[in-house]
Amino acid sequence: MRHTVDYYIAPQSPWTYLGHERFAALARETGATVRVLPMDLGKIFPLSGGLPLPKRAPQRQAYRLLELRRFSESLGVPLNPEPRFFPVAGDPAARLITAVALHDGTDAAMKLTGSVTTAVWAQERDIASMDVLAGLLAECGLDAARLAQSQQPEVQARYDEQTQAAIDASVFGAPSYVIDGELFWGQDRLDFVARKLRA
Repeated sequence: MRHTVDYYIAPQSPWTYLGHERFAALARETGATVRVLPMDLGKIFPLSGGLPLPKRAPQRQAYRLLELRRFSESLGVPLNPEPRFFPVAGDPAARLITAVALHDGTDAAMKLTGSVTTAVWAQERDIASMDVLAGLLAECGLDAARLAQSQQPEVQARYDEQTQAAIDASVFGAPSYVIDGELFWGQDRLDFVARKLRA
């Protein structure tokens, strides 16, 4: 049985970055259908009890950095835990990924998601910059027109719908994977995602 995965992401999330390539490989291996769904964590956190990073307790902020280093080393994925351009607004990149998913399909959206997250966490690039996003489109071989399209009302409406769908699915953080109504939160739950997809 082939499953469909609703893949809820935040392009500025280090955890999305750390899990993205492993999830992409898993989806290919199992033949899963993926729906790439960027969401607005700024609208989700107030409903779920989450806090933006600067508002978290110092102990939690310090432990987050420790965990990022641990996962980076364990997975062999290069990551700067305190990149130059972070915190960074994720909405422009989220809308761009949404536009690409709409016009070019899942494979293109997955490729761009990998490039955007790598830009933040391994390349010291500002994903809130239109110039950077244009460069990432070009590097992925995607149509430059997607950048202007990402700023159109229909793409914002789709982004809002994806955020509401995440709320309705009880999603509270990124990345989250919803399979047959079952929620898996975090790249450290990919083993459970794999079991579900292989069942």
